[in-house]
Amino acid sequence: MEKTIDTPVAKTDKKSAAKQDIYSVLREMILTFELYPGSRVTETELAEYFEVSRTPIREALLKLENEGHLTIRAKQGCFIRQIDIAELSEYYRVRTALEIAAVEDACNHMPTTEVERLMALWAPDSKPETVTANQMEEWDESFHIAIALGGKNEVLVKYLQDINDHIRVIRRVDFDNTERIKRTFDDHYKILQAILHRDVSTARNLIKRHIQRSEEFAKTLTLTQLARKKATANRFGRIAP
Repeated sequence: MEKTIDTPVAKTDKKSAAKQDIYSVLREMILTFELYPGSRVTETELAEYFEVSRTPIREALLKLENEGHLTIRAKQGCFIRQIDIAELSEYYRVRTALEIAAVEDACNHMPTTEVERLMALWAPDSKPETVTANQMEEWDESFHIAIALGGKNEVLVKYLQDINDHIRVIRRVDFDNTERIKRTFDDHYKILQAILHRDVSTARNLIKRHIQRSEEFAKTLTLTQLARKKATANRFGRIAP
């Protein structure tokens, strides 16, 4: 039995959506598993769906491939990246080590004025009443990169950015929950307090617990979402494998 596509695009006027940034729409479809991991799509299918030529589709797909969201195979189509929880766990192990090194360096080198600037942004009472998962993903990533930059280790920053590119697909689901957003503000503020007081031991423990908690929550929610969408996600009208 065939199923109709159920995507953010389908919930709005398709012609209007086709005029938007196709890259952003496709990325959203991948991150929310509307395009199911491992499924195949073609330029022709996407061009027909968005009612545009293949040129903007090709440009969007190339950008998504560069970011690791999919693989383009000549004469075969595009294959959405599989979700490998075991592999993601390995990336998180590396991320934890990098983040611990980052807060250590920040305790030693990050200017007080920069720490206080971040504290103002992440104070629990500064949390907006409404915030989207996309916004929180961007803010959270910026926070961790800012800490690494404050430590004055450019190599560490580079590796941390690379890790972020590989785990972004599950980090984003960590912010679909209001309580998780509140916890993130609390955690970030406490980490900054430790850095402000140059308390390396406390900063290390806080960042380690923060990342491990986020990883477990995100992995659990990702597996739940994958199971839920297995029955409805499709390849433009065809049931996903």
